[in-house]
Amino acid sequence: MIENYDLNDIVQMKKDHPCKKSHFWKITRMGADIKIKCEGCGSIVMMERREFERKCKKLIRKADEII
Repeated sequence: MIENYDLNDIVQMKKDHPCKKSHFWKITRMGADIKIKCEGCGSIVMMERREFERKCKKLIRKADEII
């Protein structure tokens, strides 16, 4: 479970997306629910914050980091 995440951060979930193009997700909405977008195929998944915190494996990159 990660604790310091914010909008536009890239995260890795415990289970991979079935598209197999990417293992990473971008956080696109935060509130009581969190919306994440697959970096490979662009699929969008919305889940409760509690469920997201349980299923999230680690923070890959903060939004404010320079690439």
